[in-house]
Amino acid sequence: MKQPKNNTGTQDSKDKKDQKPPFGADGFNWYYFLLFIFLIVLTFFSNPISTTREIGWTFMQDSLIAQNRIQKIIVVNKEFAEIYIDNGQLNGQNNKDVGERWFQSVPVPKYRITIGSVDTFEEKLQRAQQDVEPGKKIEIQYQNRTSWVSILSWLLPFGLIILFWLYLLGRLGKGGKGSNSIFNFGKSTAVLTEKGAKSQVDFNDIAGLKEAKAEVMEVVDFLKNPERYTKLGAKIPKGVLLVGPPGTGKTLMAKAVAGEAQVPFFSMSGSEFVEMFVGVGASRVRDLFKRAKEKSPSIIFIDEIDAVGRSRGKINAFQANDERESTLNQLLTELDGFGPNTGVIVLAATNRPDVLDKALLRPGRFDRHIYLELPTKEERIEIFGVHLRPLKLSKNVDVEVLAKLSPGFSGADIANICNEAALIAARKKKSKVEHEDFLEARDRVIGGLERKSKIISPKEKEIVAHHEAGHAVVSWYLKNVDALVKVSIIPRGKSLGSAWYLPEERQIVTKSQFMDQICASLGGRVAEDIIFGEPSSGALDDLEKVTKQAYTMVSYYGLDEEIGPISFYDSSGQNERMLGKPYSEEMAKLIDKEVQNLIATAYERTKNLLSKHIDELKKLAQLLLKQEVVEKEELEALLGKRETNNTEAPSKAFDSIDN
Repeated sequence: MKQPKNNTGTQDSKDKKDQKPPFGADGFNWYYFLLFIFLIVLTFFSNPISTTREIGWTFMQDSLIAQNRIQKIIVVNKEFAEIYIDNGQLNGQNNKDVGERWFQSVPVPKYRITIGSVDTFEEKLQRAQQDVEPGKKIEIQYQNRTSWVSILSWLLPFGLIILFWLYLLGRLGKGGKGSNSIFNFGKSTAVLTEKGAKSQVDFNDIAGLKEAKAEVMEVVDFLKNPERYTKLGAKIPKGVLLVGPPGTGKTLMAKAVAGEAQVPFFSMSGSEFVEMFVGVGASRVRDLFKRAKEKSPSIIFIDEIDAVGRSRGKINAFQANDERESTLNQLLTELDGFGPNTGVIVLAATNRPDVLDKALLRPGRFDRHIYLELPTKEERIEIFGVHLRPLKLSKNVDVEVLAKLSPGFSGADIANICNEAALIAARKKKSKVEHEDFLEARDRVIGGLERKSKIISPKEKEIVAHHEAGHAVVSWYLKNVDALVKVSIIPRGKSLGSAWYLPEERQIVTKSQFMDQICASLGGRVAEDIIFGEPSSGALDDLEKVTKQAYTMVSYYGLDEEIGPISFYDSSGQNERMLGKPYSEEMAKLIDKEVQNLIATAYERTKNLLSKHIDELKKLAQLLLKQEVVEKEELEALLGKRETNNTEAPSKAFDSIDN
């Protein structure tokens, strides 16, 4: 990694990181191992293997004293006696009783006898030498010895315990990312990207999101050229909140900021603040801002800030010392407290802005809210361009067509499709990724893997065919329904069949569009009722979708004439904490009645439409039973040209019959 010349801090940290311990991965275990080997060797050489033989008094009296073979006796610690033999009495076997001890030759005892008491031993020895001349009596010496073996037998267990605790505390005391040290609970676990570090992501890797990228790039410019703004009296914003659905590029935007800002960048998740110990979250917040201020100007990025930034409401009234709330209070203090916070900008990301505390969102803390929405067609073309760079593409791949095929897709969805297409091409042993691979990858991502091996009885297959044909015929003759482009009865995922649509990219939906969509969803259930005289359980997904849509029309959008323009939608999320509903029982009964009437009306309308076009319904069902998949061209040949302006290809929205 190339370092700037003036960035000594980064270079020093790099040099320290490159230094390796002298003995292996961490070096610490080797020291203990070598010390253990040293103690064993020391014990062995201090107490060599001896040829000393344990004897009793009878053998000593009859074989040694009587034959005058004993040179001297040494009584050790008043416990046993070592008997040294006169080598001149061993018939020329000189030096047989001389032992080698390490690097020098020293005499070693030939025999050893355990004595009960020194006085008794002396009396026995005196009686055994009554007839011996005074000058030839055996010399007796007394010694007090301290053996290395005895010392080690006492010290080694304590030493091993001490070494174990030193090792354990040393491991626990190490800092760094992911450390669970008992000494570092209150320390921040944020990952620091130093100034000058090369990042793998920059703003060139972010396609679309032009407005959001311009806002974030301006924040980077604040840190690079602060005098341009401060000379006019402007203040650098303290916090920037990235808001958007999952997969729209919030974390990717933060990674690009880390690569482009050229200032220290601290990144961590909101859940890393909260631990099982009280006060750890607030301590980590303090430590994080302390580190950031020491390296100012710097940027702090908190991903999924809703983990600690949830609204402090009545639901936490019984938790006077809630850890999450104390962490949020400390975060609020650091963002706009009494102390200065110059040169530190906080980036945060969430897909749940409705649950965040209002004090966190006010100006002065998070001054800017940047909304990242699902990409448009033009932005999807740019996103495909980014994710197609590393792929080996065939010439028949049309990026514009791929963008048309993916309305409602996020950047993460597009990345998934590109990766799946490459995997499918590799599975088929192709040298390049072709357009058909992208179509197959899109179908797999949306509907799941094809299960052609799933065994379906002929009767069930006939029901599935008429169910999907009912969806197709109703949606074909209702102009406000999204364009139908493919019908299939091949099982995918949990569904036994599916009808593929291309949703229009609309911002508002009228009442007539809602009603036509409900009728199209009921087409499969009505077709079963008309053809077979009874419905089946396969319409579960359709009924769930229709019921939710009807309740949304009545209680949220105010599209019912009886109830009128009243909305019970709660954008703040406060109603989620209420045990009851935000309306009376009478209103609840009225809403249920209107929803039931709305669905019944749509059901009758759908039944009349399919009864009128029952021949087309039967023909399409037979075609599905024959070839399992019917494309757009075959639908036009069978049902005629559809009167609609939306003639694009299939997309992420589809209806299915449940398994």
